[in-house]
Amino acid sequence: MQIVIALGRAFWMTFTMLWQIFWGLSLGFLFSAVIEVAVSKSEMSKLLPDASPRSLTVASLLGAASSSCSYAAVAMARSIVRKGGDFTSAIAFQFAATNLVLELGMLMWVLIAWQFAAAEFVGGPIMIFVLVLLFRFVLKDSLKNEAIEQANKGIAGSMEGHAAMSMGGRHGLWKQRLSSKDGWIAISHSYVMNWSMLRRDIGIGLLIAGALGAWVPDSFWQQFFLVSHPTAAMIWGAFVGPLIAVASFTCSVGNVPLAAVLWNGGISFGGVASFIFGDLIILPILNIYRKYYGGRMAVLLAVTFYLAMVSSALVVEALFQLFGWIPQERHTAVVDATITFNYTTVLNIVFGAVFVVLTVVFFRTGGPEMMRMMEDGEHDHGEPAHRASHVDSDHQPHGHSE
Repeated sequence: MQIVIALGRAFWMTFTMLWQIFWGLSLGFLFSAVIEVAVSKSEMSKLLPDASPRSLTVASLLGAASSSCSYAAVAMARSIVRKGGDFTSAIAFQFAATNLVLELGMLMWVLIAWQFAAAEFVGGPIMIFVLVLLFRFVLKDSLKNEAIEQANKGIAGSMEGHAAMSMGGRHGLWKQRLSSKDGWIAISHSYVMNWSMLRRDIGIGLLIAGALGAWVPDSFWQQFFLVSHPTAAMIWGAFVGPLIAVASFTCSVGNVPLAAVLWNGGISFGGVASFIFGDLIILPILNIYRKYYGGRMAVLLAVTFYLAMVSSALVVEALFQLFGWIPQERHTAVVDATITFNYTTVLNIVFGAVFVVLTVVFFRTGGPEMMRMMEDGEHDHGEPAHRASHVDSDHQPHGHSE
């Protein structure tokens, strides 16, 4: 009976977390879809010819306008490399695509506090800057050329179909794309695909967070995160955050509910940031690096990424302490969440309607066929997915006619 009660408590906490974040996810995915349709990335490799400040800035902006799915970001970065873009700029794009996207910041704000959303957008560029510095010291041309040669073999990893669609051509002005029927069909496809790509990570993240929040006592977290030793806790949190991300196996927005649980348990402010940053070194993605770039480069990426994550988290914590922006309250919406008729309910109804409308459009305009084509073309050559990207003013969307 106690087991049943414990399981019920964990599932209830999981459900209340989903209730708290649904509208934020829906709004974030909608913005992401709009941006993906509006922003052309077909000439991305030409825009990133080197690792100059200009190229790195462009890479970061394009990454922020891309999907928050870590697997898709990694696949798109490899696509940039294969099309002749600079390796360092491609990695900067990858970091921005997982840490500077709107839906991630919105969920941090909804589930924890606005300061954590700000920390992500401040820490992301710092992390890219640190990574570029590390690459200049430790990334040898011979290893980079070896990695590019491996990338050009086109070995499948994950989400190549989505990468091909996102890298596909965009024609016409952004205003024309967003005001056209075809443009909004494309938005519906991108919106539903974001849900499809991230449903596993979101589900796993919610279940893990619900179980830990329900079963692990605060006393354990406080001892583990050295709460009684503030300076040690700050350093320890930044170093252990990415390692917890590796152990949790979730990535991108799926990490946010667990981040809220960790914050409630006593992890440092910078520790939350480094935990969120850690989605690019989880074991499945490290294996994709090995396939894409070879074993030696995968090891180098793991080490440099980890150091960049820890360094950025420490800098962010120091900056936010300096300005007095670190929140004192640790009882997040996750822990004491209840379901009542309040602004969350209203927003869930509104963005639930958005979900239903765009999903209906997706199914009525060839969305499932497009996804099957993408899954069949998972080797990044991308012709089927490219044709199905349907954000082209000269061609009709797949499965749709005027």
